[in-house]
Amino acid sequence: KNIKSKLPVIVDFYSDSCVACKKLAPVLGDIEDDYEDKLHDTGKHKFDGELADEYEVTANPTLLFVKDAEVLDRKVGAQKPADLKAWVEELL
Repeated sequence: KNIKSKLPVIVDFYSDSCVACKKLAPVLGDIEDDYEDKLHDTGKHKFDGELADEYEVTANPTLLFVKDAEVLDRKVGAQKPADLKAWVEELL
């Protein structure tokens, strides 16, 4: 449901056993707080779901930046907080 939001959405594909995913969670929380009026809450999805297949997600963590139901960009793997924030700034 989040992917059809009017505001852009960061969709986070993760797994419970993924260390990089766990490190990413608070960073995404901060980004949600910083951009709450410009960004819909990030959608968290298990890596092994139908949505992962639909969006051809092959590794975790994978972040999709979705606007108007279209994937504008994706990030795969561990991300530095500053790099992630710059990515969001660039796409908004």
